[in-house]
Amino acid sequence: MPVSEGPGPHRRADEPSVVPVLEVGGSHVTAAAVDLDRARIADGTRRRLPLTPGIGPEDFLATLAEAANGVFAVGALGACTDGGVRTDGGAFPARGARADRGTHPDRGVRTDRGTYPPRGARPDRGAYPDQGTHPDRGAHSALGGYPAVGAHAALGTWGIAVPGPFDYARGIARYHGVGKFASLDGLAVGDLLTPRLNPRPTRLRFLNDASAFALGARLTAHPGSRRLVAITLGTGVGSAFLDRGTIVEDDPRIPPEGRVDLLTVDGRPLEDTVSTRAMTAHYADRTGRPVDGLRELTARAAADDATARDIITSALHALGGALAPWLTAFEADTVVFGGSITAAWPLIGPPLTAGLSHHTPSLARLTLSARADGEDQALLGAAAFAARGA
Repeated sequence: MPVSEGPGPHRRADEPSVVPVLEVGGSHVTAAAVDLDRARIADGTRRRLPLTPGIGPEDFLATLAEAANGVFAVGALGACTDGGVRTDGGAFPARGARADRGTHPDRGVRTDRGTYPPRGARPDRGAYPDQGTHPDRGAHSALGGYPAVGAHAALGTWGIAVPGPFDYARGIARYHGVGKFASLDGLAVGDLLTPRLNPRPTRLRFLNDASAFALGARLTAHPGSRRLVAITLGTGVGSAFLDRGTIVEDDPRIPPEGRVDLLTVDGRPLEDTVSTRAMTAHYADRTGRPVDGLRELTARAAADDATARDIITSALHALGGALAPWLTAFEADTVVFGGSITAAWPLIGPPLTAGLSHHTPSLARLTLSARADGEDQALLGAAAFAARGA
């Protein structure tokens, strides 16, 4: 079942063209403003901050807010008092500030995070209701901004791409047992982040990071694709399935929830074969030498390290075999790969293609592409997703 309309090759006339976004990765958070008319990050608005392993809830929220508020601090967007932007590019006075006193001081930080909602809700990527709406701020226009906001320019809605498991509809982290984010499990990110943002948004729209990457890749590189599949390879394996630009998650033609990481290889989870953890562990077991991530492993393979090459070849061939039946059932015409390993596409492309075609020869005709600019694609996709709901 489609859950949300994604971007097509052209933006609708009633959608905002400048959209603020956040992209949360395993080791960083990036904030930016996206110009959808030009399908690019607005100059001078990108802000990237590190996320330390095992980061706690307070530091996590503070880092996201610092990155997000940095987008407006540069003055490139001209944040105004009602959450919009001036269409002439000029800056409005900051909310609550006198014109002769510069920008508004930082707001206080909430120390009470409240109680977490009970667990048990399926962390699906279904409907996306408004979050943090404040009717006392004036009537909304169709853009999700306010009547004073010029057409195609609104900052009332943020698009936020985050890795799962996450309750995207309610904005709640579900990271039970997920090492690097385990301390964030149950954190009501949407409710607690909203008051930290200045200007305060009318809503936040969360989506899976792989889905954001898929939407961005279709918008910028494959606008004519009918059925596009995105696979991200890094710490784990992420995935997204698009049918004419719409995210698909509940369909018999795709894995449950559209999650490739739930597939198996020889009866074991796919990520026991294809992931940073698995491949680096296999190398250490076979050689007795540790390796620092996929970047180093692929570098060794490129330098004629036979063990590194064999591990990568076997893993990518297995991935191709696991994907093949689902790509066939979905009738995919394009598969886009992202993540840290794509920098070594000349090394990983051949075994991946061989794994696909070994299962189904016709898949050799698929359009395969690798995007090394995965962060940009995710930011663009998050913006397009937010704009459609603005």
